[in-house]
Amino acid sequence: MIIPFNKPYASKNEEPYVLEALRSGKHCGNQSFCNRVIDLMKKNHEFHEVFLTPSGTAALEMGAVLAGITHGDEVILPSYTFSSTVNAIVLFGATPVFCEVDPKTMNIDPAKIEQLISPKTKMIIPIDYAGVSCEIEQIMDIATKHNLIVMQDCAQSYGSYYKDKACGTQAHLAAFSFHETKNYNAGEGGALVVNIPEWVERAHFLQEKGTDRRLVLKGVKSKYSWVDVGSSYLLSDILAAMLLSQLESESEITKNRSLITEAYFNLFKNYNKVHFFQVPDYVVLNHHAFWVVFDTVANQELFLTKLKVKNVYAYIGYLPLHSSEKGKTYGYKASDLPITEEYASKLVRLPFYTELSENGLDYCIQSMTEVLNEIY
Repeated sequence: MIIPFNKPYASKNEEPYVLEALRSGKHCGNQSFCNRVIDLMKKNHEFHEVFLTPSGTAALEMGAVLAGITHGDEVILPSYTFSSTVNAIVLFGATPVFCEVDPKTMNIDPAKIEQLISPKTKMIIPIDYAGVSCEIEQIMDIATKHNLIVMQDCAQSYGSYYKDKACGTQAHLAAFSFHETKNYNAGEGGALVVNIPEWVERAHFLQEKGTDRRLVLKGVKSKYSWVDVGSSYLLSDILAAMLLSQLESESEITKNRSLITEAYFNLFKNYNKVHFFQVPDYVVLNHHAFWVVFDTVANQELFLTKLKVKNVYAYIGYLPLHSSEKGKTYGYKASDLPITEEYASKLVRLPFYTELSENGLDYCIQSMTEVLNEIY
């Protein structure tokens, strides 16, 4: 049996929905299926306004433009994140200021944020690693105190909750990903949630290449024109059709994925030399991923190698941005964020995909148990 690291899930209505979208002759963004997805997202999780984008990366970039990120600005974010998080602000000339993580979650440590704030700081971008919400209330309190914008990178946390509020509802802006590696996928796709009412109209202009085309479609104007900066931050209606079917299956997908989380927790609680993430009581998981940190780099490598022999494919986590080739150009070195560097070097992401709960989970757990017993 082969257990891949990830496998996209196919929900029951994808084919008929995609064919319907294809035959409609309306394939671009903000058509019927896009609107149905947006309505469902708002209904299920109470987002203020949703803009479907070609990717989570595009959502972050659109958010940066909407927030007015520009040359001379500083943005605080964790080093332990994907490159899209930081590219979204350096593309527009801002300087990243990397913050340490909390080793219990690998999310940004809110206790370390204020010491990084300067007169140039404009934004904080926390992420929700493995679907576990960042400490968004603390972060919003800090942002309010210092008059900063918060854009929450929710690429991995669609369907997760923090103190009974959906991830993405409390920050000024939130970016989701619907990449094929996520719980709900459109192959590629994303969404920007805008929770500041005064920013919504401008967001529509940015999404439509900086034009007020939306006002023409609404019958407010007879001609549209260039009114702002912008780009084509639009998801094709064909991909939205695929996404709608996925989101309609949210309860089923979450239930199946929860079985994988439970199995991994039950396995690793027996190995006290392996650290795994801790979920606060006030966080509800979407069961996106499961990660563990080994006691040594050598044991991490042994685990990965021995599992691969059994055709079980685990993976490393992010390589820290601050000590990467590009990060060093901003003056950082590995020792600047020792917690991030240490935990990232020994972290392993376990295979995690919806179908695993029904096909292969027993073999996966058996293989990991054998490998862990060989190591420890």
